[in-house]
Formats: sequence, C-alpha cells, structure tokens
Amino acid sequence: MSTTVLPPAGTSEQREGPSGDGSPLRRLLSWEGAITALLIFVILVASFGVDSFDSSFNITNLQLDIIEIAIMSLTLTLLVVIGEIDLSIASNLGMCSALMGVLWNAGLSIESIIPIVILVGALAGAFNGFLVTVVGLPSLAVTIGTLALYRGLAYVFLGDKAVADFPLSYTAWPAKTLGSLPIPYPTVLVIVLAIIAGVVLHATPIGRSLYAIGSNKEAARFAGIRVKRITFWLFVSSGAFAGLASVIYTFRFASSRADNANGLELTVVAAVLLGGVSIFGGRGTLPGVLVAVLLVGVLRNALTLEDIKPDTLMLVTGGLLIISVLAPNAVTWIRERWRLRNLPR
Repeated sequence: MSTTVLPPAGTSEQREGPSGDGSPLRRLLSWEGAITALLIFVILVASFGVDSFDSSFNITNLQLDIIEIAIMSLTLTLLVVIGEIDLSIASNLGMCSALMGVLWNAGLSIESIIPIVILVGALAGAFNGFLVTVVGLPSLAVTIGTLALYRGLAYVFLGDKAVADFPLSYTAWPAKTLGSLPIPYPTVLVIVLAIIAGVVLHATPIGRSLYAIGSNKEAARFAGIRVKRITFWLFVSSGAFAGLASVIYTFRFASSRADNANGLELTVVAAVLLGGVSIFGGRGTLPGVLVAVLLVGVLRNALTLEDIKPDTLMLVTGGLLIISVLAPNAVTWIRERWRLRNLPR
C-alpha cells in the first residue's frame, strides 16, 4: 500500500499564508527570530558585563555544559513535534551512567561498555514506546513513571557509591579541543547529530510525516502514515541518545554516580519548548531548539560566573519553561493580527 505524506502542518511556510510572504518583519516576528535576537543580546551583555565570559577557557566550558542537553534535545524535539514527550531522558542518562560504573568494576573494557550502555538506553526508550504505542498509555504519564523507575534502577546498580577510576585517556577526551580553537570534540559530535536530525525533520518525507502526526494523528493514520511505528522508534532513539549522553557525561565528570544528571530533564524540556516547538505537536524547528539550547547555556554560564546560587538557576530554568509556553502564543497572535491588518479590503 502506498504511503501518502502530508505537508508539514505548522511549519513556517504554512503559517505565512497563501501569499508565501517571507518579509523581514514577518521573520522578525517569528519565535525563532525573537530568541535568536535575545541570544545575541544576552551574549553582548555578558561579554561586556561578566568577567572572563568571553575567554577561550569559558567558551569551551560553556559548550561542555550544554553537550548532554543538546544531544537529548535533538530526539526530544522530534517527539514533541508528533505530540509526545519523554520526561525520563535524564533518569535514563543516570541509569546508564551508573551501569557504566558497574560494568567497569566488573572488568569490562571501555570499548565494550559504551555500546552496551547505549543499547540499554535504547531498550529503556523501547519500554516507553511499548507502553505508549501498544498498551495505549499517554506518554506524559508513562515517562513520569519511568523517570522514577530508571532513577531507582540507577541506585539499585550503584547505590550511593561513585566509580571514578576510568582511564584518563577517556576522561580527558571531552575537554580536548580542535587545535587552538575553543571547540571541544563533543561539540563536533553534536553538530554532526544535529545536521542528521535537521535533515530528517526538515528535508525528508519522514519529517513531513512527523509534522502531520503532530497536527492530526487520525488524519495521518488515514493517509497511510504508520503512526505507532514512527512513535515507537522515536522513543527508542530518545533512549539511545540518552545512553550516548551518559557516556559523555560520565567521562566529562570522571565519575559514575546514580544521581548524575538529576533534574536535567527540566532544562531539556525548557530548551525544546523555548525553541518554538509546540507542546501540542505539529509545529517547531530544530534550528530554533539549538538556538534555545545556546540561550539556556549562556544564561546559566553567565549567572554561574556571577556566583549566583544553584537554586536561582533553577528559578531561571522554570521561568524560561513558563515563558516558552506562553510567549510563542503571544507571537502567533501578533503575527495573525498583522496578517489580518494587511488583508486587502
């Protein structure tokens, strides 16, 4: 049976209306344009107002601080586009990190540990996908449950102990940079993964199917799109990326602990929604999410350099999460008012 692929509902092209007007004002009023302008503003303010913000050392550290957020936000973006969510990603990361310590203590080599933990992360994602697509449970309820389950398994694996005797050749890798450039190797990995995810979402029939699913699951199903299969494999991908992020996180801090990345899911979700991806599905772009990840990272880095307490950083993250839900609707309302105002009488 042939598969009919629907257009990506909710994309910028559709929202521009029949005229396809892509005027500078319209682009400026887009949410992606707004957060890009905000990112530039925050960078300029921090560069002039925060000591050592623009140093090469700090630029490298800033990138390292958002590596895991960026990796997990890639697949979470695809899930939210189809109207689903995975709140267990950070707990999955912590579970995989704890497993790395257990396997290392058991005598396995790092070369064999890395694919094992990525596979375990993928299996955890598959469990989420099974409950959502086969059992028929809502992803929000499922992943709230597995958020606690996977964190609990992390403590079962490792308890309150820490494993910190990983080989220096691996723990030093995340901080290595490309020659004299302040670009660590994990950033290159994120760029490659982002390009792949961006091409899939914005330049393939699969991506158009994702937007169609997010806009109307039933219509997408009647059009021949295999909604459950796509949803399942997106959850598997989310779990695999959490496993990959756990490897980098563990090596970056040279420590395998059950509480690694505790609470990081809030930041990842905030970055995805702040990037303009609709929590209801069907709308959003990956470049917008990447800009939002940078914005969150720059804000956290600048506040940390100013000795702001961690509790305040959580307040900032929570505030960004609220803004990310409310503000895009305000921007859409302004753009719609502008469109109606310019309609021919």
